[in-house]
Amino acid sequence: MEQEKQRLSIEAARLYYLNDYSQQDIATRLGVSRPTISRLLQYAKEKGYVQINIIDPLEDLGALGEEIQHKYEMDQVHIAYSPMNEYQIIQQHISKRAADYLHETVQDKDIIGVTWGKTMHAVALQLQPKQVKGVEVVQLKGGVSHSHIHTYAAETVNLFAEAFRTAASYMPLPVIFDNIEVKQMVEQDRHIHRITQLGKQANIAVFTVGTVKEDALLFRLGYFSQAEQELLQREGVGDICSRFFDAEGTICSEEINARTVGIELSDLRTKEQSILVAGGHRKIEAIRAALKGKYANVLITDQYTARALLL
Repeated sequence: MEQEKQRLSIEAARLYYLNDYSQQDIATRLGVSRPTISRLLQYAKEKGYVQINIIDPLEDLGALGEEIQHKYEMDQVHIAYSPMNEYQIIQQHISKRAADYLHETVQDKDIIGVTWGKTMHAVALQLQPKQVKGVEVVQLKGGVSHSHIHTYAAETVNLFAEAFRTAASYMPLPVIFDNIEVKQMVEQDRHIHRITQLGKQANIAVFTVGTVKEDALLFRLGYFSQAEQELLQREGVGDICSRFFDAEGTICSEEINARTVGIELSDLRTKEQSILVAGGHRKIEAIRAALKGKYANVLITDQYTARALLL
């Protein structure tokens, strides 16, 4: 009798768990009642014939974030779950997590410094309006003046401003000048100086990292000579606010850096919240270097990137 019960319970379990039969279908197939099938399935679990494992993709994200936080000495790390290790999907999920974090974090009278790019635009699109007072939003770096590629610079800053019920302060300059002297002269303009100072005063900075791969925007647009591009690709691993750094987070070229318009990387270290939003295989080197350089104290990324950062 016991052997027959074992046989029936195992057969019922195979049909139910492996072949997706309903309990009624199994009852008809085995010639017993549906309640009997329910009891047989319960018996199979109790005896250990059936073992159910539930894989929770969110289960270890907190622990993973704590490991990153400890390794790179950060204030906070938020890991967004991405169902696939593909850049576009990762970007979608980390930008949503960043938008949610900003909604939770931003308070009255905060000054938010914002960069531009696809990731930042994705964050901006997912921001939810928040009733706050006295918030200011400022663009942290210049734009691209002769691009046929949409950088969403103005749109990004404007969407941030709309979400937090304020007006945006734009940086109406190219991100890199050909000539240091011209750049220095332009920065003396009263309006430009005010925007620059507002960026320094920002207590929250939100940014991503770029790479030094051939398809990097500034490379494609010819902002650098061939020799300069080769230097940045040879010595560097990425950029923040178009300021290029090596694997240790050190500026690659002081001459190029002096021609760049926007917040200095050293200023990011002084922010209450310096928030890096980045993920994907292509950006791992740049993210790691940015964390080594202590340019971010808050990281928002995905679980694939986080695991790579621990290697």
